[in-house]
Amino acid sequence: MENIIFGNHSVQEALNEKKDIDKILINMNLKNKFKDLTSQARKENVKVSYVPVQKFKKYDHLNHQGIIAEISDINYADFEETVEKALAKDEPATFLLLDGITDVRNLGAILRTAECTNVAAVILPTQGSAKVNSQAIKTSAGAAYKVNICKVNHLKDAIFYLQSSGVKLIGATEKAEQNIYETDLTEAAAFVMGSEESGIHHSIAKMLDETAKIPLLGEINSLNVSVACGMFLYENLKQKLNK
Repeated sequence: MENIIFGNHSVQEALNEKKDIDKILINMNLKNKFKDLTSQARKENVKVSYVPVQKFKKYDHLNHQGIIAEISDINYADFEETVEKALAKDEPATFLLLDGITDVRNLGAILRTAECTNVAAVILPTQGSAKVNSQAIKTSAGAAYKVNICKVNHLKDAIFYLQSSGVKLIGATEKAEQNIYETDLTEAAAFVMGSEESGIHHSIAKMLDETAKIPLLGEINSLNVSVACGMFLYENLKQKLNK
């Protein structure tokens, strides 16, 4: 069975206890019944979806009362605490921000590489990102349980915080003038990877300290985002090891 909780009281308690809730499903005929709960959820940046009663058919054996919450399969790390711990260490830390990665298999592959390259934290936005669900965890070969994964309301806030902490923000984009092998990665750095469809959002791109690209010599003008991410992380690791 999916990792869920059900019923008005249980979902309310989960919200009060700040549990990692991916989404709340509410019978669309019962909108008014859960108004206060819905308002609280949205303040907490928890997604709420009103769905047809048929969506609850498979839960008929449960006393769901028309409301179900999908709970995260992992425990997310606290963003600020994780950053401060990483920066307090002797070696320069590496962070990874994912902007619009919606394919769970790409996310899983990225998490696997992040764990293998000692990334201090993978940072995801609460909205517009693939879930760290069972498929992502399987693709990660279990790395999702080992690497620090943080959720933030807005990636911009994470960027501000990292920059104010002395971390250089580097965006991966084919529009960059310099390639990754010409970029100094020996200090604390955070890489921003965008979606394959639209890349890094323009409002985030404007905030970055640098951008870098991967040289492409063939006719295809882009790499799968998980492959590109792996190349960035291993070039970063190589430079830090050779420092």
